[in-house]
Amino acid sequence: MPQLVATAVWTITPQLVLTLDAAFGSPVDSYVNGSQVWLNDTGPGDVALEWRLHPATGYRIPRGVSHYDVFEMVVATLSTDQPDAAAAAIALGSDTRPLTALWEGLECFCAYGDDIEPGPLATAAEAALGIAPTTFGLVDHDAIGAEFERTGGNVSLMGLLRSQLRS
Repeated sequence: MPQLVATAVWTITPQLVLTLDAAFGSPVDSYVNGSQVWLNDTGPGDVALEWRLHPATGYRIPRGVSHYDVFEMVVATLSTDQPDAAAAAIALGSDTRPLTALWEGLECFCAYGDDIEPGPLATAAEAALGIAPTTFGLVDHDAIGAEFERTGGNVSLMGLLRSQLRS
């Protein structure tokens, strides 16, 4: 039987990236697959939450850039008077990409398996980040992870999350 986990998700925007940086600073971990991760005790009752920027489908590391530097480079580019325009062409090493070719969105869930209902999680996540989630509910992370592995990472993690959140 699947283990369902409360989660909240946001669609990627320049404002979301800048708000993540202002609220939480640099990621505590960055992955070769493009994921960026933050951990903090901002959940209901100070429960630890994991915040994960999910990579775009088919993500590859920009040439000439370490995966540890991508988030900070994007924030520097978006920190202009016109972040929406800047998001269309972000210079990363010898590549130039739109923001949507880097990440599809943000997911927040309990970091260590605490059993929290989706509503209180979404409320706490909005209070911590300052932006309401696009949607929230219960998901089966095991099924999503299995599909990611089965496709060699060539699947939209945000699409899989949204699909489960609609069902």
